[in-house]
Amino acid sequence: MKSVPFKTSDHLKTRKDIVAYLNAALEDGEPAVLLEALRNVAQAKGGIAALAKTAGVSRESLYRTLSRRGNPKIDTVMALLRAMGLKLSIDQRKAA
Repeated sequence: MKSVPFKTSDHLKTRKDIVAYLNAALEDGEPAVLLEALRNVAQAKGGIAALAKTAGVSRESLYRTLSRRGNPKIDTVMALLRAMGLKLSIDQRKAA
């Protein structure tokens, strides 16, 4: 039996899957987790180069932005979400 590496992007087939995945990453609270999730979604939606073109940013810049050490500006995140057909929204936290 041959095993293959798990690729999250292979399992992000529907918009509903992508939205749930990104919301879970946001709930984690770690910026690095959200960046990794955005990277995985980019791969699922055709790759970094395709997303960069749609978002109007350079491929190199997008690779840097979504790297583990990335520190994207909010306008970059908004452009990426728009290019993915998504939007950012705010919701009230549930009381502890």
